[in-house]
Amino acid sequence: MQQSVVPELAHTQTSPLQWVATATAIAGVVALSSLVQPDAARAAQHGTDPKPAAAPATAPDPTGVDFPIVCGPAKVLVEKKASGDLDGDGRPETVAVVRCDAGSGTPPSGVYVLTQAEGAKEPRVVATLIDPKDRLSVTDFALRDGAVTATLLGYSSADVPSCCPDLRENAKWQWKNGAFIRSTPSEARGA
Repeated sequence: MQQSVVPELAHTQTSPLQWVATATAIAGVVALSSLVQPDAARAAQHGTDPKPAAAPATAPDPTGVDFPIVCGPAKVLVEKKASGDLDGDGRPETVAVVRCDAGSGTPPSGVYVLTQAEGAKEPRVVATLIDPKDRLSVTDFALRDGAVTATLLGYSSADVPSCCPDLRENAKWQWKNGAFIRSTPSEARGA
């Protein structure tokens, strides 16, 4: 007869009482652990700021802004607008294409950049990209990748009727060294 290397264990057979005791002990540990865990609303990880993140800044709304355009008895009309962070300060600006709401003809456009300081009640015009005195109309207006782009329609002479611009030019503005710099994209063309 060969002898086992492992000595005989005293509990090789379990009784129902041992199973009940084990189940009770496990249930007690599970119940206790659910009472000891921190409340999720108050739990914080080490090294994190418990303050909520600041809400992102909202873009200035051009409604009701006093634009530097003279319309006489006609109303000022915001034709198009686009918003984005043009100067890299983390706050969005709004670029608005504005013209007089004239009944006929092609009234010239103005293109203005608006900003609104944190806590300020009203936005303000900080730059004029196109002055209505230049007699240009704006089409294909967009704000992409921190640049303002537009197609400008104009006149080759004062003899060209205001209904029918005969020049077409593409323009692009970007914020560089504290000012909006205008360039003409390579796809610019005449009408």
